[in-house]
Amino acid sequence: MFTGIIEHLGVVRKNTRKELVLQASEISTKIKKGDSLAVNGVCLTLIKKEKDFLYFSLSQETIDKTNLGLLKPGSRVNLEMPLTLQTPLSGHLVTGHVDGKGKVIKVEKRGTGKRLFIYYPKDLRKYIIPKGSIAINGVSLTIASLSENHLEIELIPFTLEHTNLNLLKPGDIINIECDLIGKYLSQWFEQFAEKGRKK
Repeated sequence: MFTGIIEHLGVVRKNTRKELVLQASEISTKIKKGDSLAVNGVCLTLIKKEKDFLYFSLSQETIDKTNLGLLKPGSRVNLEMPLTLQTPLSGHLVTGHVDGKGKVIKVEKRGTGKRLFIYYPKDLRKYIIPKGSIAINGVSLTIASLSENHLEIELIPFTLEHTNLNLLKPGDIINIECDLIGKYLSQWFEQFAEKGRKK
C-alpha cells in the first residue's frame, strides 16, 4: 500500500520489457531484495540490487496495463516506498495496481503551475468524480475538472519540482489508478443491483 506522495526520482538504465533496471542512489540503501517499490505508480518487487542499481521483473500484464514497457534509458520515474503504520497518510490510499493507461492531450502553463488534460479509458469513468482523488504515474492528485472523455489536473510548483509530471507533453502515456474506496463502493453497488434484478 502507498500514499501517492513521491519520495524520490529514479532513472531508467535498462529496459528489455522483461527486466527493468533503475538507478536510484537515494532509495537503494532503504530497500532490499524482495521488497516492494512503486515505480510510476506500479507496485514492483525488487529481484536484485547492485549498489544503487535496482532490478525488477516485468510481467506481460504490467507491460499491457502500464507505461513501464515504454520507458527508455534516461527516463525519469517516480518512486515511493510502501506505507508503514508510522507513515503519515498525506495523499490517499494507493495500491500500486494500475487501472489503465491515459494519454496527455494538452499541457497548459498556469502561473507558476501547470494544468494537465488527460484522456482516460471509458471503463474507468464510474470510478472518477470531480474533486476526487486519482493517482497519475503514482502521484496522488485531485481531479480539477471532468468530462466524458478527459479529466483535468492542476499541478502546483512543488509537485512539478519533485515528480516526473513536469516532463509530460502531449501524446505521453501515463498510468492511472482510481480511488480505492470508490472502486470498492462501485463493486458493492453493482453486486447489490444484480441481486435485486434476480429477485
